[in-house]
Formats: sequence, C-alpha cells, structure tokens
Amino acid sequence: VLSAGPFYLTPVIAGAARERGVHYFDLTEDVSSTRQVKELARGAKSAMVPQCGLAPGFISIVANDLARQFERLREVHMRVGALPIYPTNALKYNLTWSTDGLINEYCNPCEAIIDGDLRETLALEEVEHFSLDGIAYEAFNTSGGLGTLCETLSGRVENLNYKTVRYPGHRDIIKMLIRDLRLGQRRDLLKDVLETAIPITLQDVVLIFVTVSGWRNGHLAQQTYAKKIYSQEVNGELLSAIQLTTAAGICTMVDMMRCGDLPAHGFVRQEDADLSKFLGNRFGKYYA
Repeated sequence: VLSAGPFYLTPVIAGAARERGVHYFDLTEDVSSTRQVKELARGAKSAMVPQCGLAPGFISIVANDLARQFERLREVHMRVGALPIYPTNALKYNLTWSTDGLINEYCNPCEAIIDGDLRETLALEEVEHFSLDGIAYEAFNTSGGLGTLCETLSGRVENLNYKTVRYPGHRDIIKMLIRDLRLGQRRDLLKDVLETAIPITLQDVVLIFVTVSGWRNGHLAQQTYAKKIYSQEVNGELLSAIQLTTAAGICTMVDMMRCGDLPAHGFVRQEDADLSKFLGNRFGKYYA
C-alpha cells in the first residue's frame, strides 16, 4: 500500500495495510500520524515505512550517512526548501505540494536535540540566513522534517535540528498571518486564503543542505552535502522538482524493499536505507 492521502487518514490506511499483512509506505510529514504508524508496526509481519518523501525522507538518509562517518558527533543541521525559480509575490513563494502539509509544518511543534536533550521548539522561530551559489536564503524551524532521526541519533549528538528554506522575508509574513492574525487557529481559512492567492508552479527548485560536524581521527571536522534539483521531463511529462523528488523517494523505498535492501517487517525508518544503494536505484538516480 502506498499512501499519498492527507495526514489525518494515515492511521486508517496504515491500519488496513497491517490488518491485511501487506507492506505500507506513505509520504506524511505529520509527527503524530507517524507515531501511530510506529505503534501499528509492533509485531507486524509486514513492513511499515512512513515518511518516504523528501523531508522527512531522503534528508534523513543523507544526514545519517554523513553522521556515520564521524566517531563522535557534535551537530547535525538539516535544511530543505522547495522554492519557485522565479518568485514574483511578497511571500516569494508558490504552492508546489499539499497546502494542508505546508500549514502543518508552519503551525505544529518541532522536534530538536539541544545540548543532548530531546526538546520541542516553536515553528517559525530561530531564523538564520545563508547564501548558496550567490543566492540569499532564510531558514527557520518547521515541524516534521526530521522524521525519526532524533530517536536514531539520541545520545550520540549534541545538537540536531531541521529548518525549512525560503527566500528572505517569507517567514515574517507567514508569522504575521499565523500568529498575529491567528490564522493558525483557523487552518481551513488559512488554506483557502493561500490557495486563492498563491498560484502553483512547475518551475521550481528543491534545495537540500545538510551539515554535520564532529570528531574524526582525533580532529574536529565538518562535512556538508549540498544539492539543487530542478523540474524536468520524465517519460514525456514535465514534473516539478518537488513532484520528482517526492515520487522518486517513495518509489525508491518500495523498490529497495522489493530488492531486499530494507527490513521486511516491523517499523522501518528512512535512515535504515543505505545512501549509496538509494542513489544507485533506478528511481533514486533523480537525486544523484
């Protein structure tokens, strides 16, 4: 079963898959739904594999692969953005995926490891600025992008966090809508406002930026993975970058399961996937 439904249907679909003893994969970013899938996976004879998209999803595979290359970890920073190539509005943003999921990320609590402790942080906070290839970006806390990596690296890393990347100025406007105008408490209205005012686009870019620091061979070292993926034509159809990376993520995990490269029962984390096998896959090649 491959679930691309809204997050609130995740437990229902996952429960049906478990009941019938078939493998389950989904694209949810919702933390609560994923916890329910994990509970359903207890004692399951089939595999339950949630969060198979970009973030959560591929980003955790990359971060875990980098983390394995260190004897002792200090920090893991994960940054992902799906952005229009040609921003024209004040938000400098176009809708490219589920509006419900986007609002979830902007409103729900975020997980992080701070000074070795698992904590919840507020979405839209801890803004930072950086440049990549001469383009300025901002990044800030959003919910769900870490997947299960907090649990996987608990006790091994001092600081671990995930932030969404946008063009500068986006966060301030979104925070005004969600906090000052309290649209975070009226999510249906916020969804209607966004979908009425913000057009969709296929002309986008996915930015993946992971930095890991720690000790290796007795020295404090840092290693970074940076990648930009653009929209492209696949089998005669133009796919946006976020469509491509999302589809490639879940298709690769299904294919790796078929090939015996993932655990075949119970709860399967994204970071259980080997990065080199993922990128070498016929679907994972779109990330390479």
